[in-house]
Amino acid sequence: MNRVCLALPTNRACSATITALHAEAAYAARHFGADVQLLILDSAGTAARAGHTRTVAALPAHRGVTVHHLDEEAQRDFLRGAVRKAGLPDPERLLDLMLPPAVSYGACTNRAFLLAAALGCDSVHRRDSDSTYQLHAGRPVFPVHHELPWLGRPAAEASAAVTRTDLAPALAHRPVSLAGASFIGELSVDLGEIRRLDETVYHDVAGLWAPVGWPEDRRRALAEESFTGAGTAPFTGDHATLTVVDPMRVDMCNIAFDRAVYERIPLPPATDTIGSDYFLLHVVHDAGLPGILHNRHIENFHTPERRTGTGFPAYQRRFVKFLLSMSYFHHVYDRMAAEGDGLLDERHRVRPDRIVTFLRESTDLDRAENIWRLDRVDTAYRKLGGRYATFADRLAAERHRLLDDAERDIEDFAHLIASWPALTEAVRP
Repeated sequence: MNRVCLALPTNRACSATITALHAEAAYAARHFGADVQLLILDSAGTAARAGHTRTVAALPAHRGVTVHHLDEEAQRDFLRGAVRKAGLPDPERLLDLMLPPAVSYGACTNRAFLLAAALGCDSVHRRDSDSTYQLHAGRPVFPVHHELPWLGRPAAEASAAVTRTDLAPALAHRPVSLAGASFIGELSVDLGEIRRLDETVYHDVAGLWAPVGWPEDRRRALAEESFTGAGTAPFTGDHATLTVVDPMRVDMCNIAFDRAVYERIPLPPATDTIGSDYFLLHVVHDAGLPGILHNRHIENFHTPERRTGTGFPAYQRRFVKFLLSMSYFHHVYDRMAAEGDGLLDERHRVRPDRIVTFLRESTDLDRAENIWRLDRVDTAYRKLGGRYATFADRLAAERHRLLDDAERDIEDFAHLIASWPALTEAVRP
């Protein structure tokens, strides 16, 4: 029986999402005979977490579905045991990277990866608490429908089950390493207000994650496409393509990875940085590993805390840190793309040592590019005025710290990758 981990990291109240996720787990068990380990990693506040506990207790028992609801104390106990057993140096640093005190999109997913390895799962299927399933003919549209059958199997075996194949024949013997789709609804990054206030400023700000050398027209085209997912058109019927999946076509709220990927490479553990959990999409793509791109898109929505007096500057800071991270990641992506097949060993598994090398190279880059990004954000936000101008004042006071943090985040990521094989080996059943 195929054992899989359906994972939901959350730091907010989301009882409705938990109930919906359990329905997807039941669907996977019923239709595919899967042994589903439903993993809820709960970093929410006391009241929300208590509500989740009640929701989990009320879930109906279903054959083939086991629910694990872990608060941060339980997660920390598990991680301490893993780090101790791995015998790695500087254990407190590793614990902090795996369960930091601040928000980290990569770290929460890394905990899911490590727990999935401990549970003996063959794949991880990640969802988010600020999204929901589409309905078609009154029934939920579950992404697991396309994710489960083929992960880890040679791509050639999946070709008869998809609508279309767009994969070089030379790659057909490689394992299907990823299955995913995107989202419909609101922008994945909460910049809609900027767009409503000033379209020109929006394109300037949203285009700042592009490489610095791009011409303005190309940067503008990227801004127009960015964070929009699959648009707004609802699901009307299944379509799936066997291909090397373009990272721009999938979203981390709607993704599944084979264990051969996440047991070798974790995600960046950067704190307060949106987009820090997308790295593996690029690894799979640049290594030429096959995937299934389907159209069971999840519906995205924004929770109100991002627009509150405290939530607004916190979210904008995460966005700025994302922009600064791209200076380093563009270098790494370029190196990975040039490396191609060299990223894989003889068993078509990603080589962690190559990724570590590229990351450490990137920390020698000149900071001028990121200084330019901060200048552009400052100009744009002051033009918008109001709370954006107030945030620009805060940003100006933090410039040096932000630049240092962006570089340190890359150093931490390289350290975590170097430690990851020992951590995953330590937790195996």
